[in-house]
Amino acid sequence: MKTETILPTRNTDWGFFGTITHHGDPLEAWPLAMARIGRATGCPHDAVRDFLDSRYGRHFADDVANGLARKLTIESAIDAAVERWMGWTITRRTSRETGIPSGLPYLTGFVTHCEIEAEAFG
Repeated sequence: MKTETILPTRNTDWGFFGTITHHGDPLEAWPLAMARIGRATGCPHDAVRDFLDSRYGRHFADDVANGLARKLTIESAIDAAVERWMGWTITRRTSRETGIPSGLPYLTGFVTHCEIEAEAFG
């Protein structure tokens, strides 16, 4: 059985971790988000962490928090956010602004975008 790698956050104050702190236990939410985003996107662990630590990770946490406000469990709220973000696609406008290919699932696009930014800007 393959175990999933859960990398720790590098941004405890902001991003997903810092935002979800205001709505629940980040130590419970972080590994769930890492695993579910990794499975959905097929992106490397480092890329998922870069995404969750970014401003886009904060927006993802806001979406999870909306699910928690609707009385979903943390697992269900993360799953719903992943499903929603994978259902959206990158528009031509977003593609022009970010360089992410148009039509790519939103979550995959932004995880990859964060990976590229982390490599380029260290």
